[in-house]
Amino acid sequence: MLEGAGLQIEVQPAAVDEAAIRAALQDDNPDIEPQDVAEVLARAKAEQVSASVPGKLVIGADQVLACGGEIFAKPPTVADARDQLLRLRGLAHSLPTAVVLAIDGATVWSHLDEPILTMRAVSDEFLDRYLAAEGSGVCETVGGYKLEGLGAQLFESIEGDYFSVIGLPLLPLLTELRSRKVIIT
Repeated sequence: MLEGAGLQIEVQPAAVDEAAIRAALQDDNPDIEPQDVAEVLARAKAEQVSASVPGKLVIGADQVLACGGEIFAKPPTVADARDQLLRLRGLAHSLPTAVVLAIDGATVWSHLDEPILTMRAVSDEFLDRYLAAEGSGVCETVGGYKLEGLGAQLFESIEGDYFSVIGLPLLPLLTELRSRKVIIT
């Protein structure tokens, strides 16, 4: 997405245990807001990587799915994705999505967006065809879908920013990068 917007980037995955961070957050505070989980995970990633590359601006992002008071993670298997999609069928859910900029191990800017998606009451037949077509790719996203593909057919409505739905509040990030003169205005 960043390269598509014309940025030259280096990718360095963060060495953080997202599941352990998420579990610790929820164990310490069972009523933690999904937005806080997304932001803490984005900060952990950005700060960990930025501590290893002195002086460089590092972007970290994360997204969680919240529905009915529950915070969802990426489904580990296609069967888990099917169960999750069945639980979301016909309901609205939110996708708290955080982006963070860090330098030298410290956050210098953050932004949170929270699109709301309403899944249509898809038939079991459609869901089976969808999962067969997407395969293990449904395990790569927190919702078990990719809006930029066949997953768009799962939805009745979307409120909010398209880029945030697919994982990164791009426009606020670009605005901040321009204000920092990282990209040309």
